[in-house]
Formats: sequence, C-alpha cells, structure tokens
Amino acid sequence: MFGFLKKKPKEKAPPQLMDLNDQPLNEGDVVLSLRYDLSKCKIELEGLQYFYVSLESGKRVSYIKMIDAITGNQKVRKVKK
Repeated sequence: MFGFLKKKPKEKAPPQLMDLNDQPLNEGDVVLSLRYDLSKCKIELEGLQYFYVSLESGKRVSYIKMIDAITGNQKVRKVKK
C-alpha cells in the first residue's frame, strides 16, 4: 500500500572461497589446483561466479567443480608470493 512494509531485495555478492588450509581466496590469487590437471591457476571473477584459469593451458574451470564434499572448501592450495 505505502511501500514501507515491503522487503528490500538483498544485493547478491560472490561467495567467499577458502582453500584446504582455511585461507581466504580472492580474485587474482594464484593457487595450486588439486583437480583437473590445472596445476597453477589464477582466480578470475566473472559476474558472481569464480573461475580457475590455468596459467599453462588456459583451461577454465568453475569454482563449483572444485568444492571438497567433506569440508566445503576448495580443492586448491594458495601459492605464497
């Protein structure tokens, strides 16, 4: 009626990713993939979805395919700079 009782839609944000050692992952980080023979990858954000892009082959894999079923973390290890 007046509009002040309506719920405001929440703005969506990309999910927070964690590696196997519980370190937070962000866009631009370099990680070592433990799946799909990607080896070293760079994390890219496209819209609200993260992708792992192999630095060697250029292959792209969605973050959804890298989720560990037991911990819920990503099957990657963050590479120290």
